Amino acid sequence: MVINVITRHSPSNYGSLLQSMATLKVLQDLGHHAQIIDYQRKDERGMGIVRSQLKTKPQFSGFLKRLAYIAVRYPVEKYAQWKFDRMRSCWLQMTKRYYSKNELDNLDADILMTGSDQVWGPMMSGVYDPVYFLQFGKKSIQRVAYAASFGKTNFDAKTAQSYKGMLADYDKITVREQSAVDLIHQFGLTNCEGKVLDPTLLLNGAEWRKHLDITRIKSKGDYVLLYLIHNRPEHAEYARNLAKEMGKPLIKVNPFLHQARWGERFILCPDVREFVSLIDNATMLVTDSFHGTCFAINLNKPFIELLPKNGTSTRNQSVLEMTGLTDRIVNDYSDYNWQGKIIDYGRVNEILDVERKKSIDLLKHLIS
Repeated sequence: MVINVITRHSPSNYGSLLQSMATLKVLQDLGHHAQIIDYQRKDERGMGIVRSQLKTKPQFSGFLKRLAYIAVRYPVEKYAQWKFDRMRSCWLQMTKRYYSKNELDNLDADILMTGSDQVWGPMMSGVYDPVYFLQFGKKSIQRVAYAASFGKTNFDAKTAQSYKGMLADYDKITVREQSAVDLIHQFGLTNCEGKVLDPTLLLNGAEWRKHLDITRIKSKGDYVLLYLIHNRPEHAEYARNLAKEMGKPLIKVNPFLHQARWGERFILCPDVREFVSLIDNATMLVTDSFHGTCFAINLNKPFIELLPKNGTSTRNQSVLEMTGLTDRIVNDYSDYNWQGKIIDYGRVNEILDVERKKSIDLLKHLIS
């Protein structure tokens, strides 16, 4: 069958790219012709994303401050966009590019699928996008969702009513977090089949190493790797002190320059193969990233979790609860004693094997 998948593949973000890659690989391995719908919101590319970011930063209210922000931020965004466009063209099978819902109305397929990541949450504009709810195309096309996420589950009454109407158009839904299952049930809908794994966890560590051929990358080990999505100085400071306590060098990796610091090793926007290799070869990963956490678990690496404080931590907590690893969350920012706390990955892998089979079986059910 032809399955066209709409997901958050376009942000300059490793998690967005990796979950898109995993979705396609699993669907293709099941014998389907799957591709990503190359939907690109103009407010999430180039100058558009810089302007969207400015709207959330009242400290840059004056003309000169806004101009300075654009002058600094735009080249950084443009570089990351260029790098990720190259990675997407290399790793993803995609349709032609679309910029609006109207352009998508003639797109045909046997199945339209909403993929994973925070597709049902607010966009850079601060509001949801009906495209990610499959509000396009012929009504006769089967509509499903695999591991979709709201990101957060607190919405005003008007938004909740809109969500209920759009979600009712799906034939079958699976979501990534239990909180999303509960929310859909609160809407009174009966088309939610349950919770499934994030696509990146549908492949085990060995399958990822083979798919990415990361043995080609010679990442020298014995370092603490810091991968932060949110720019919180106290998190970077914690990682810095932890690396010092462990007697290891600290390496930071990020698609953007704003976390670079003089005198520290910083790897800017590496290829996705090198990015995963950096995790695979690290002595310890320090992260606030959901997908960073997933890859640490999948590759059986020591890690610690710095939960984001912006209301989007439900997905991080969900995967840690499922694998019995909530003790990896940093609660005391003066405690650096992690070296003696060994993760029982034998038990974790057993849990993942069971959940992986259940999720793949549910995916087969969605597209049957």
